[in-house]
Amino acid sequence: MDKKGFTLIEIIILIVMAGILLPAIIVPFVTGVRGSGKPEKVTTAMYLAHQRMEELMKFPYRKTGLNNPTNLTGWAPVTIGGVVYQWQWEILYVDRNFNVLGNGIDPPNDRRYKRIRVQVRDPETTDYEIYSVVTSFP
Repeated sequence: MDKKGFTLIEIIILIVMAGILLPAIIVPFVTGVRGSGKPEKVTTAMYLAHQRMEELMKFPYRKTGLNNPTNLTGWAPVTIGGVVYQWQWEILYVDRNFNVLGNGIDPPNDRRYKRIRVQVRDPETTDYEIYSVVTSFP
């Protein structure tokens, strides 16, 4: 017999093997594509945190302004490119070991340091925090 082609058994074996192997290949690919936007969200969230930190640190230590001590603020929305992020911040008096002095807001005897903390929450509710310390030393 000089006929060429596949038998029914060979085709069934090919279908079964494809049914086993394709999901093992496609699932990681789809998961990777779905999470590909996360680095952009992380970068934007960190950009927002650093932007707010710069605003809070632009005043000299003793001058009143945005760097007055305050407890953690409520979440405030920030929209970037149609995507809504949220941010909050706090400014507290701390000692040289960065322990909060008193309630953190009332000026203590040793008030040479203020700790600034900025939190940003991305649309997937992941929080990012940055800290900085402002000092009264010249």
